[in-house]
Amino acid sequence: MFDYLANPTRFRKISAALLPVVVLVSLIAFTLGLYLAFFASPADYQQGETVRIMYIHVPAAWMAMLTYILMAVAAVFYLVWRHPLADIGARAMALPGAGFAFITLLTGSFWGRPMWGTWWVWDARLTSMLILFFLYLGYMALADGFERAERGSKPACLLLLVGVINLPIIKFSVDWWNTLHQGSSVLRLDGPSIDPAMLKPLLVMALAMLGWFIAITILRMSRLIMQRRISNLEARESWS
Repeated sequence: MFDYLANPTRFRKISAALLPVVVLVSLIAFTLGLYLAFFASPADYQQGETVRIMYIHVPAAWMAMLTYILMAVAAVFYLVWRHPLADIGARAMALPGAGFAFITLLTGSFWGRPMWGTWWVWDARLTSMLILFFLYLGYMALADGFERAERGSKPACLLLLVGVINLPIIKFSVDWWNTLHQGSSVLRLDGPSIDPAMLKPLLVMALAMLGWFIAITILRMSRLIMQRRISNLEARESWS
């Protein structure tokens, strides 16, 4: 399957057909999710209206981690099989992934001020999420830090794989250490413990962000493919 999609021309044809569908689904999900989050779901008995920040904060955190996992998988494909499209895919996902991590940190600060009385604490989960944000920035700086883009691909992919160790720390930090964050209430082996009225907006907003992520990744990959082709043509002309 990957070999079939690894052809840049074939990928562009498939992604061009997929893009409008993904954009439409994302717009519908964002509209429905924001309505459910801010108008249809109840306020929390402890957090009050502040709980509505969760409907952006939590899906953004999920997407920040999912994006990094996908980038790490792409890094393996590039390092082992040298698929150029895997490298392009990892580069394309880095910016929206960093955006998700930043939104997670920002909304977490907005939530923490009224709940904890401070914008920031060196909580284990907050700190590990900040490290994830820096990993995104480090990957982008390393990947684009060479005159020829391909030279930064291998060290950047290695950084991605090293950074994977941070993901279980983010996930299980509330179980391993005494943190201010509550334990998982959605991704549990015994099923979600959150009220369905709150779970539905979370899942719809997660779908919206996933659609937005796919659309942005497709657009960025298409642009990077064209840039690679132009660079290759210029290199051939300079040698001829």
